[in-house]
This record gives sequence, C-alpha cells and structure tokens, in this order.
Amino acid sequence: MTAPPGRRERKKAATRQKIADTALRLFLDRGYDPVGIRDVAAEADVAVTTVFSHFASKEALVFAQDEDFEHRLTRAVTDRTGEALIPALHREIRAMVRHCAARERAPIQRMIGSSPALRTYEDSMLLRYADSLATAIAADPDRTPTTCRAIARFVIDAYAIARDAADPETALDELFRMIGAAWDALD
Repeated sequence: MTAPPGRRERKKAATRQKIADTALRLFLDRGYDPVGIRDVAAEADVAVTTVFSHFASKEALVFAQDEDFEHRLTRAVTDRTGEALIPALHREIRAMVRHCAARERAPIQRMIGSSPALRTYEDSMLLRYADSLATAIAADPDRTPTTCRAIARFVIDAYAIARDAADPETALDELFRMIGAAWDALD
C-alpha cells in the first residue's frame, strides 16, 4: 500500500492544477495564440518559472491530463487480471473517448483543431502514447515487437478517429472489431 501524498506534494499538485485551469480559461476566453506564459503566470499568481517547473511548454498547458491518460493506458495492459488484452484496451479507450468527446470539451477540441502548434503537440503526444502502450504490450513474450507496435498504433488511432466521429461509441466499437480481428489473426 502506498502512503498518501504529503503536504508538499499536495501543494505542488494544487499549484499545477491551478495553473492548468487558469491557462485553459484564458485560452478559451482570449484564444490560444494571444495568451502568453506571462499572462498565465500573472493570472494564476505564480512566477513564470513556476509555470515552467510544472509544464514544459505552452502547449503542455492544454494537455494537462496527458500523463494521466498515458498511465491509464499502460495500466489497462499491465494491471488486467484474467481479462484479454483487446477488451481491456477497448474499455480504457472508451473512457478516454467519452471524456474527450463530452459536450463541455467541444470548445477545447475546437481550439486544438484550429491551432497548428496544438495539433503538432497532440500528434507527438499520441505517438508517445503508442510507444508506451507498445512497451506494455511487449511484456507478452508470444508477440513480436512489430506486432506490439502495430496494435498500439491501431489502438491510439482508434482513439483519435472515434473521438472526432459524429457517433464516437459506434465508431470505437467498429474500430475495435477490426483491432480484435487483427490481434486474433496473429494467434
């Protein structure tokens, strides 16, 4: 059992969340490009260096939950007990799609779609997800690294396609039928 986070860790997490919330509010109110890191720092009442101690870039402010999503994906593979791989990933990707396709997230998705910098950042983030997922899948000694990377990329692409679809749930189910068929064909 892990010990609960101490006071210092809780304060750091609260500061990080405050910065992310402030940045997102400013980006949505004023637009992504016009808002600078200094604006975010001033509005959050922190130093610019504090912003950068929590976020590597301006783009990272928009994707504050990035690490959590990446960990959730790898845990869907490593923490499953008796559940087959593809259904476990389908379940986790479904939760991620529901979160990102929710009505209240529409302004954020529009902002990302309209910003070349954010689209580029998201593309690199999704590639990192695929690499982490492939590494987790590769723990299965019966699968080749190529197979693991391909399935991981298919899963991440399914997330991106379904999230942007008119009917995300139906799209995701269709995509995971294909992923499942590909996985089963390798047995």
